[in-house]
Amino acid sequence: MARSELAIDVLDAAHRLLGCTLESDTCDGTVAVRLVEVEAYRGDDDPASHCYRSRTPRNVVMWGPAGHLYTYFVYGMHFCANVVCLTDGVAGAVLLRAGEVVSDLAVARVRRPSARRDVDLAKGPARLATLLGLDRTVNGVDLTEPVSPVRLLAGVRVPDGCVRSGPRVGVAAAVDRPWRFWLDGSPAVSPYRAAVARPKRNRVGGGAAGFGS
Repeated sequence: MARSELAIDVLDAAHRLLGCTLESDTCDGTVAVRLVEVEAYRGDDDPASHCYRSRTPRNVVMWGPAGHLYTYFVYGMHFCANVVCLTDGVAGAVLLRAGEVVSDLAVARVRRPSARRDVDLAKGPARLATLLGLDRTVNGVDLTEPVSPVRLLAGVRVPDGCVRSGPRVGVAAAVDRPWRFWLDGSPAVSPYRAAVARPKRNRVGGGAAGFGS
């Protein structure tokens, strides 16, 4: 996929990513999914974004260039993966929430043995990242490079009438923004869950609510 197709506003990029294929060379073999659900996150005007307050070693990838992979560890258990968008130096990314396996189904089943149905193999951001092996070792890789271990392949643009939108999952800030997008009718789309209030704890420095999962 050309970098220029991603160096655009996150809302437009989110729509463009639907129907595209993400392919990863895992330790078990190559697996690819068709993206069916995503969420958009901007920078300093989006309090639900990792880069809302400042640039840090953790979120620096979000400042570009577009077309790179941004991964992060969440809840001390799972990784989530994002595609960086916007122009170089402007923070923004699209969280990859769900996909349909298009190849290799046998490898996918090995990587996600707990999935009861094939449609559940990449249903949700943590499952998608686990299936494709998207962890900190591939944080920052260039998805537009054919030789990259993780590659983003352009698909036919999905018609507007086939795309639905709604609130982002599990975020406690900017809850009114309908920046979650999904393919209407896809059984691989994850269910919506509102944010769950967690006990406050003392912490050094500020931080946003973080990407939903």
